[in-house]
Amino acid sequence: MKKKVLLGMSGGVDSSVSAVLLQKQGYEVIGCTMQLWEPKEENRAIQDAKQICDQLGISHFCVNCQQEFRTKVVDHFIHEYQEARTPNPCVECNHYLKFGIFYQKAKELGCDYIATGHYANIEFSKKYHQYVLRKSQEEKKDQTYFLYSIPKEKLKFILFPLQHYANKEDIRKIAKENNLFIAQKKDSQEICFIPDNCYPKFLRKYGKYKSHKGNIVLKSGKVLGQHQGLIHYTIGQRKGLGISYSEPLYVIELDQEKNEVIVGLEEELYKKTLYAEDVNWMISDQLDKMIKCKAKIRYRSTEAGATLYPEGDRIKVVFDVEQRAVTPGQSVVFYDEEGIVLGGGKIDKD
Repeated sequence: MKKKVLLGMSGGVDSSVSAVLLQKQGYEVIGCTMQLWEPKEENRAIQDAKQICDQLGISHFCVNCQQEFRTKVVDHFIHEYQEARTPNPCVECNHYLKFGIFYQKAKELGCDYIATGHYANIEFSKKYHQYVLRKSQEEKKDQTYFLYSIPKEKLKFILFPLQHYANKEDIRKIAKENNLFIAQKKDSQEICFIPDNCYPKFLRKYGKYKSHKGNIVLKSGKVLGQHQGLIHYTIGQRKGLGISYSEPLYVIELDQEKNEVIVGLEEELYKKTLYAEDVNWMISDQLDKMIKCKAKIRYRSTEAGATLYPEGDRIKVVFDVEQRAVTPGQSVVFYDEEGIVLGGGKIDKD
């Protein structure tokens, strides 16, 4: 009897090729598209996913998760910006929707597994005696940074069909060989619910956020100009500050209490220590002693050597080398020397 898989279908090339690969591996595949945001933004994706499923001879349905998406992802996004942090909505969506509600839907349907088109590996580790999440062979596309919040108990029920492929062109080649019309469809680059990538406009519309002007200052307190509202700025930003100085200046801190954007020289962006909260451990149940590992503080950054220390409800992370633009609200993810994800959490304010 064939094992049954519920596959998340976005209408893109990655999930479509995942359907092809799962079929060839002998699984019974059911395609499912999650309706997350406004229908006018998602109709094309739903139509493309349904057309692919029709072509492959597999069933397809949609599940409406708009209320949960608004509550768990969008409202969180708005709240974080209001608290002068820079959130990562993909992490929230993966935790609550793609590997939360979607996983429960698969169980209701009697599916053995769920699958998505993520670039990451899941395998059984003899070293840890459990299923683990490991970095993808496709280094540039590796998405483990966004997946660290998956409960480790669910890993054995998750399939990533693309995990053995080294580059995106191989995926597009498979799509073309199987006559999938989406073979050259462009990857989505922006946050799905902000297609024009204009965060301030979105926050004003959906968060009813009102920008409050304030001062742009040096650490010394010297006022250099005025900002247009903290939501317009993030740590490390240089362009668009609207101030003049003898040397290039960067945003080094957002002070919500004083409503100030604090700027400084580039060297002031670097720090060795950060604190992480809301940590999910994928190997152990908790951190009860100091450990050494590798860690990264943003999707596009490279892991760096670090030492982790338990500090109550938080984790203290001390890097071997100073890191640039440590940003509260973003994630820090921990890896061992083999690229296995140990866990991760959200960067907290000091």
